[in-house]
Amino acid sequence: MSLIHQATEPERRPKSPLRAILPYTTVLTIIVALYVAWIMYSRHQTAVDSAQVAEDQKAEAQKRVSDQIFGSGEVKFTTLEASDAEVRPGQTTQLCYGVVNATSVKIDPPIEQIKPSSRHCMEIAPKKTTAYTVTASDAKGNSKSLTLTIRVK
Repeated sequence: MSLIHQATEPERRPKSPLRAILPYTTVLTIIVALYVAWIMYSRHQTAVDSAQVAEDQKAEAQKRVSDQIFGSGEVKFTTLEASDAEVRPGQTTQLCYGVVNATSVKIDPPIEQIKPSSRHCMEIAPKKTTAYTVTASDAKGNSKSLTLTIRVK
């Protein structure tokens, strides 16, 4: 008896519909995940860029204020003012000055010994109309002066 052994192929079962679409859904899921990741990255980058622009604008504004006050290192008055521009004889008023980048300051007519300050006020009582001149000097010998007149009536 001869046995012929025939190779039999395993029986093929028909593919299920879910198994047929699995490769497509996998690819689609990967594409959607990449798209969502790109959107999240894009929004994050936009937020970072916006924050940087805001920070740059703030720094520029601070630099403008600093340059306006301190300038390029030259003597600059920030203020010279009086509480009252006109007083009666014997009445007092406040005379205030402010100066930056100065090493010495003097006032004429002399009231008191004054020093460089961003803001300093002193009590004055002029007997007649007086022009007060504040002169500020820097270490290089450069100086600037401002004059303020207080009228006495």
